[in-house]
Amino acid sequence: MIGFYNLMEGVIACLLIAGGAFAFIGSLGLTHLRDIYMRLHGPTKTTTLGVGCVLLASMLYFSLVGKGPSFQEMLITVFLFITAPVSAHLLAKSALHQKLPRDPRTRGEIEELAEDEEHEANGDRLP
Repeated sequence: MIGFYNLMEGVIACLLIAGGAFAFIGSLGLTHLRDIYMRLHGPTKTTTLGVGCVLLASMLYFSLVGKGPSFQEMLITVFLFITAPVSAHLLAKSALHQKLPRDPRTRGEIEELAEDEEHEANGDRLP
């Protein structure tokens, strides 16, 4: 039985280290990426995965130490994985609505910004 606990402690430690690494990489992405459209990737992808790993480690630990499975962390993880993409989508839509400029080195075209630039070049007024 001692071998099982040692194995689970190793798994929990790996999950905590992975969670911390993902959260750190997401934070670096948030500070170092060039414009808001690229900055959305840091907190929504890597930081969400990092917090998910930490919550999974917490769930395993308290299930191992406690009397039974711990479902609070699972509910938090599900809520996080549902709300993170929705909030990122809302941030991107508000950036498009405010017509925030993008870095010229950013690859790809944003359709909504290209349409607005065409209308402005033709002298059309948008509502």
